[in-house]
Amino acid sequence: MALLVHLCLARLAEAIGTSLTMGESRMHVDLTFRLQGTEPIPADHGYALYAAVSHLIPELHRENGVAIHPIRGRQIGDRKLMLMPWSALAMRVPDNQIAPLLKLAGKSLRLDYATVRVGVPEVRALVPSTAIQSRLVVIKVAHVGAEDLTAATFTVAARRQMDELRLGAEAILTVGKRRSFRLKQREIVGYELRVSGLTTTESLVLQETGLGGKRHMGCGVFVAAGEERT
Repeated sequence: MALLVHLCLARLAEAIGTSLTMGESRMHVDLTFRLQGTEPIPADHGYALYAAVSHLIPELHRENGVAIHPIRGRQIGDRKLMLMPWSALAMRVPDNQIAPLLKLAGKSLRLDYATVRVGVPEVRALVPSTAIQSRLVVIKVAHVGAEDLTAATFTVAARRQMDELRLGAEAILTVGKRRSFRLKQREIVGYELRVSGLTTTESLVLQETGLGGKRHMGCGVFVAAGEERT
């Protein structure tokens, strides 16, 4: 296993170095590592995952354009998630920041009461889709507490952020479930969000930049609509 990880990392690092020396434009990609584990993990794992990864990669504490996807798996109740064959640690990163993250391969991550093993990495290009969605978008609205954040207020805030990015004047925002996650002793509240009617360029830009905050903890990360399994 260790030799396989080493060979995969060497080939991936060589490919990354080649693409950068060829002068290709810097873009975001999804760097994914398959996960293995026999124990259920917390369904609410955003902060624990960020803490575990940043312990190994301290650079993540900086604002560097890196976002971490929520881990996908099968909900088994009691706010627990069972890893499935498709479960992965997926990070949306600028392609010139891949190299420092490769050291995650072969490591173990502690997510509260569960431990998962990180497999070999794979790089996937972002694919434009006219409709994309995020499981949880968190937007801080001035003078509005978590208990008072309505879907209507959230929609206005999300539209304002898209306008600031000059994205999707014709796009349709569909707000879904109200969701939350624990950040230490605080409950962070937001909404599921689907954005449709995007052009190819708009879709890629929104996937790269996301919306709202806490992107290191799985919030505001968009994928093609219908792709999520949790």
